[in-house]
Amino acid sequence: MNKSILTVSVLVCALAWTAAGQTQAVPNKVGIIHVQQALVSTEDGKKAVAELQAKFEPTSKKLESMRDEIASLQAELSKGSNTMGEERRRQLAREIDQKTRDLNRAQEDAQEEFQREQEKLLQTLGQRMMAVISKYSNDNGYSLILDVSNPQTPVLYAANNIDITQDIIKLYNEEAAKAAAATGGSANAAAKKP
Repeated sequence: MNKSILTVSVLVCALAWTAAGQTQAVPNKVGIIHVQQALVSTEDGKKAVAELQAKFEPTSKKLESMRDEIASLQAELSKGSNTMGEERRRQLAREIDQKTRDLNRAQEDAQEEFQREQEKLLQTLGQRMMAVISKYSNDNGYSLILDVSNPQTPVLYAANNIDITQDIIKLYNEEAAKAAAATGGSANAAAKKP
């Protein structure tokens, strides 16, 4: 009877040890990433940011011109408040109010349009970024990656050695270069056909 208890104990220990060994085989690495930083630091992200800024440069200049015009009218009203007639002061005040409303409306419209374009851009880049993060996680044994870009993320502490942001930027750029080469290579091959 003691032999069977000993045998069962040995079997239970062996099973527990085997189960522990199997549990360790599952990836349990945790990493953090600053997704926003990664997105704008990739070659595609830098190009997209530059294109977005170029697209909205005329709007920005127009808004600045509107601000300057309002400031000029305010200066005129301020300088001449003692010497100009009541009707001219009221006219300047109405003009300043109207131009300020126009400026505010134009700023809101520009901000909404900028946000729409930015979201569209982030969605496109974000999909590619998620594929890269997934590949990196699988290749390097990560079971959890947390985005710490947002201050609302409930990560209170993270060691620097688990930050994979730079690795992801590098891998993203490599994958994008491979995709561009493959696309360019097939386009070149098609162009060379008689």
